[in-house]
Parts: sequence; structure tokens; C-alpha cells
Amino acid sequence: MDRPKPFSMIREFHLADWFTLGNACAGMGALFAVMSFLQSGDARHLQYACALVPLALVFDVLDGRIARWRQKSSALGRELDSLADIISFGVAPAAIAYGCGMQGLFDRIVLVFFVACGVSRLARFNVTAEKLSAGSDKVAYFEGTPIPTSMVLVALLWVAAAQGALGDQLWGGVWWIGGFRLHPLVLLFGLSGSLMVSRIRIPKL
Repeated sequence: MDRPKPFSMIREFHLADWFTLGNACAGMGALFAVMSFLQSGDARHLQYACALVPLALVFDVLDGRIARWRQKSSALGRELDSLADIISFGVAPAAIAYGCGMQGLFDRIVLVFFVACGVSRLARFNVTAEKLSAGSDKVAYFEGTPIPTSMVLVALLWVAAAQGALGDQLWGGVWWIGGFRLHPLVLLFGLSGSLMVSRIRIPKL
């Protein structure tokens, strides 16, 4: 048997896969920026984190376009795309929300729910993509809102950070329920997660 060449998996990557990795790297950059904010208290790091999420979306859009242009796609590429998306549009927005002050027990429950919905949404897409594509190389519609729609929430948090509306100064204030905190703004993440796992059909442009 021939021995596999060094870095054989990397050698098998298509051009689109490298853009997918760019998506994941931007998401990780956002997570590190949130950590920097929690260490330093400098709100600019939160804004950097928010700015990296749209960059991740650029990579996410480009990888699909490049795959169709070169007519090269693979199951590996599809799995890479989902894993990158959950970092950039699931975990990173939840971490940004936490950095902005949604740190109460109920906040954390809602943010975990949001990420769990994102994971479930992507898993459902992967197992139904062939059926949704109806034999073509592109799906006709999404079931549930796509996970990159979380960028709307990130944009909202960018404005909050720019205005200094962080911690208990977040829009909507803070509620105390049974001795634990809930920032009403976090409920938007609960709504976003619920829409992701819904059965509503959204045409893919």
C-alpha cells in the first residue's frame, strides 16, 4: 500500500475550502477580541469582534461562489462550511453578547439555546441539502432562517458598544427573576434561535 503523502488532507483542499477556513479564522478572531475586552475593559475590542463577523460572512459568501465557479465541491467542503459557520455566526455572537453584559444565569441559558439551535439548523441542512437541491448543485430554499442572520444581532451589539450601553446599561435594562439576572435584550437571541429551527421556507438567492 502507498503511504499517504505528508499533509495529504490539506493537499486535497479545493480553493473554496481555504475561504471557508478564512470564515472560521475570522470567527476565532472575534472570540479572541471578546476575551481581550474582558481582560482590558476597552470597548474597542468589542467593536473589533463585531467587525470580524461581517468579514466572516464575506468569506462564507465567496467560498460558495468559488465552488460553483470552479464546479468543485465535496462533502468535506460542506462539513467545513457548517463548522466554520457555527464558530462565526453561532458561538462568536453569543460570546459578544456575553461580553456586552448578558452574563446572568437566564442570559446564559438563552445564549446556550441560541447556539444549540444554530448547531441543529446546520445539521438539518447538511442531511437535507440533497433533497432541497432537487438534483441541481444549489438548494432552492432554506428551512428556517440561515445562521448568518445572527449578524443583525451583532450589528445591534456594535451600536450598543459604540454608545457605551454595556452591562446593566444595556438597552432594556436588567430584570431580577428568582435572584438571577435577565437582560431583556438577550431574548432577541432566543427569537433568532427559534427561527433557525423553524420550518419556514426562505428562498435562496
